[in-house]
Amino acid sequence: MLYLSKLLPLFFYPLGLVTIGLMVALVTLWKRPTLAAMAISLALTILLVSSNAWVAKSVVRSLEWQYLPTSPVPTAQAIVVLGGATSSPDPPRVTVDLNEAGDRIIYAAQLYRQNKAPIIIVTGGRIDWSGSSSPESVDMADVLTSIGIPSEAIIQEPEALNTYENAVNVKQIFIERGISKVLLVTSAMHMPRSVQIFQGQGIDVIPAPTDFQVSENEMAAMTRTPKAAILNLLPDVGNLRLFTSAIKEYIGIWVYGWRGWL
Repeated sequence: MLYLSKLLPLFFYPLGLVTIGLMVALVTLWKRPTLAAMAISLALTILLVSSNAWVAKSVVRSLEWQYLPTSPVPTAQAIVVLGGATSSPDPPRVTVDLNEAGDRIIYAAQLYRQNKAPIIIVTGGRIDWSGSSSPESVDMADVLTSIGIPSEAIIQEPEALNTYENAVNVKQIFIERGISKVLLVTSAMHMPRSVQIFQGQGIDVIPAPTDFQVSENEMAAMTRTPKAAILNLLPDVGNLRLFTSAIKEYIGIWVYGWRGWL
């Protein structure tokens, strides 16, 4: 099931759909040129729509802006940080690397230093076939201690392989420690699904989103001048990545709902 959950969505992502369209065109080009032309046209349309800033940023915003940061951030009994932000120190890496979602770890450290909660719970394992040497929770704990967070303030949950398992496994820690209210730290795009899953487990969560891909200024900049409006229609690989990430989240919300996890 885990393997299928990683494989099947590829057929719903823009790049996968474009690839399928071009393969159909290649197979039917000589005998059915009309069908080939339709497949190419569909592939091109998908690519142009999903890689322009107007569409990509609007879809991303529809997820990210559901839970905007509160000021000041309320206090809680713990800070929960979801995985997906690190790469293990496998050669030639000499230390844990942070990816774009690494903001989660930095933000959790900032909240801890602001006395928003006395402990940080880092949750996340590693999929067996990834070949990584350590669970994500270990990597996150290493980063936190390297920037001055005391190890005794960090609790690891190294088994979860998806967001649902994050919530289920962390709930056991809450029961053992009498924790009822937590700050949930994850990427803004991932927050809607995460909040629903944690609330479905009966956990009182305060969303603490970070790693925003779309800001108010960036949205406003697209309409400041006619040139900006036109340029944002042009295909861009960064926009394609953003659109794909948003589609992945919407698929995740649908699948998790179908499985009764929300």
